[in-house]
Amino acid sequence: MTKHIFITGGVTSSLGKGIIAASLAKLLQARGYRVTIQKFDPYLNVDPGTLNPFEHGECYVTEDGVETDLDLGHYERFLNTHTSRENNVTTGSIYQTVILQERDGYYKGKTVQIVPHVTNEIKVRMRKLEEKKAFDIIITELGGTVGDIESFPFIEAVRQMKWEMPENCIVVHLTLLPYLKAAKEIKTKPTQHSVKMLSQQGINPDVLVCRTEVRLATDLRKKLALFCNVKLDSVIEAMDADSIYRVPFLMLAEKLDVICLTRLGLPVGEEPTLPKWRDFLYKLKHPKHKITVGLIGKYVELQDAYKSIIEALLHAGTVNECEVELKYIQSEYLTVNNIIENLQKIDAVLVAPGFGSRGMDGKIEAIRHARENNIPFLGICLGMQMACVEFARNVLKIPLAHSTEMDPNTENAVITQMESQKKVKQQGGSEFNLEFADQFQQAGFIPVGFDAPSGLVEVMEIREHPFFVGVQYHPEYKSTVEAPHPLFVAYVNAAIQMQAEKRRNAADIISILSA
Repeated sequence: MTKHIFITGGVTSSLGKGIIAASLAKLLQARGYRVTIQKFDPYLNVDPGTLNPFEHGECYVTEDGVETDLDLGHYERFLNTHTSRENNVTTGSIYQTVILQERDGYYKGKTVQIVPHVTNEIKVRMRKLEEKKAFDIIITELGGTVGDIESFPFIEAVRQMKWEMPENCIVVHLTLLPYLKAAKEIKTKPTQHSVKMLSQQGINPDVLVCRTEVRLATDLRKKLALFCNVKLDSVIEAMDADSIYRVPFLMLAEKLDVICLTRLGLPVGEEPTLPKWRDFLYKLKHPKHKITVGLIGKYVELQDAYKSIIEALLHAGTVNECEVELKYIQSEYLTVNNIIENLQKIDAVLVAPGFGSRGMDGKIEAIRHARENNIPFLGICLGMQMACVEFARNVLKIPLAHSTEMDPNTENAVITQMESQKKVKQQGGSEFNLEFADQFQQAGFIPVGFDAPSGLVEVMEIREHPFFVGVQYHPEYKSTVEAPHPLFVAYVNAAIQMQAEKRRNAADIISILSA
């Protein structure tokens, strides 16, 4: 029977439940278990697709094209496996289902309530992935913090599942142990209160994972075990790490995987070695090169808005034994007058995805600068579209070339809305206008990748440039630690090569001047 591990959080948000879930899953996977992770979010949005990136970070898109929480990106990058629509559930989608069922007479006139009807639907979703018969263990991360009013139905559903199948469910509670520098002391009271709050809702955690800045002494672990009603070996130290990819090894040292398997009555097996990860971390810590990438976008104030791109660059940099430093550049403030100042120390330019006209002119100016100065360039989605607009305006000299997303009335739409999207009110679904394909190709900006069923352009490239590529799709969602995306790998490598060439040229000039 499929086993379930539930990850809850206490004291504060943003403790890293997703990283702990992914790290535990990685260790269990390395021990030979088939593992997946799902995220249950307590907000009323039906999915994250309508959430502002400033508020919620990036919207991660799964293999089946569903907009999900960014934590699913962590799951895929750690496990090197795909997730799907079943791996992300929101309160909004739960209530939507219950209300539609009530309207259809599914409950046969009964009074529809949070318990049992909403909690029953939550349990159905929690066990949905069992139907695939592809997983030995399902890890469920509950978003939010214990005590949040929105989280009560999820906590109650977990309580019921633990009661219904106690041998097949455990709860891992992630909490914070603040360190007061003035007193030189770790304080356990917030964690005690968090566990007490969880216990008041009927759940005693099986494992306590404690985020901390300093090491936990044995006496402190004993105190936590006593007052939080967990076994001593189940108090896990989660020290701050210099990289999220080091967390699996920290959890391995704390035997989190062994404790969970033991609680679930499963064989422990051989200890994971994770050779690819060890090699990755060694290269990450000992780079031979360093480049700076200018990430041009509208949401750069919140780095989580571009989380998958940042991680893909990290993967690609590491495989190239290169440290990739990111310079976040707000496209709204880029102009022809300050472009050199903003990009003068940049080795590569990446124009990020997005919607709407805000910051468009800055993106176009950054693309022009990269094209004219042989700076490696990668444009993703809107980044590719703006590269086409820039090329049409400045190379092909097409007057007022534009995208219909920004200007529906433009007469020279090099980017146009997809036929299937014309009746959809929301923005998005734009494509390269094939009517301009010959002009672009003759001038050197060549369509080189196409979507097989539709024939739509997916990749554009200037081959005479050191690296100038625009892609309509999202390669960042495909990059993992064990399989960095080749497009990002080539992009970083091109930046390394161009940096080396600039240094050689500079050395030659100095040699000539000093002769």
